[in-house]
Amino acid sequence: MTRLCSTLTIFLGFIITNASHAQEVTLESVPPVVVKTMPIAGTSDVDAATKEIRVTFSKKMADGSWSWSTLSKESFPEIDGKPKYQKDERTCVLPVQLEPGKTYAVWINSNKFRNFKDANGTPAIPYLLVFRTAKAE
Repeated sequence: MTRLCSTLTIFLGFIITNASHAQEVTLESVPPVVVKTMPIAGTSDVDAATKEIRVTFSKKMADGSWSWSTLSKESFPEIDGKPKYQKDERTCVLPVQLEPGKTYAVWINSNKFRNFKDANGTPAIPYLLVFRTAKAE
């Protein structure tokens, strides 16, 4: 809850700061945000054979810059390779190995780590991706 409040504080601070400068709100002037994840946040039956986590942002991102961060060591997936951006420059892929019947929580940026940045260097608003894999049959 504390991280969520801090994330909202960062976002509101950005809005207030920019509003006080009378800057027009445009897609270019606001920080990038997560618009899509795979697995979808909140999904409770993700196939444990899933080999990657994907996050898509609202704008093109700086290549080679990311912060896949932990909520806890126990809820972070085992990484199975180096992250990379797809050709669209908006979708970052993290190769993983998942276990059946486990809940995962991954920060896409956080209050401490803010390396998901757009091409202008503006950090993305932190996003907590949480999902659970289906139990083994």
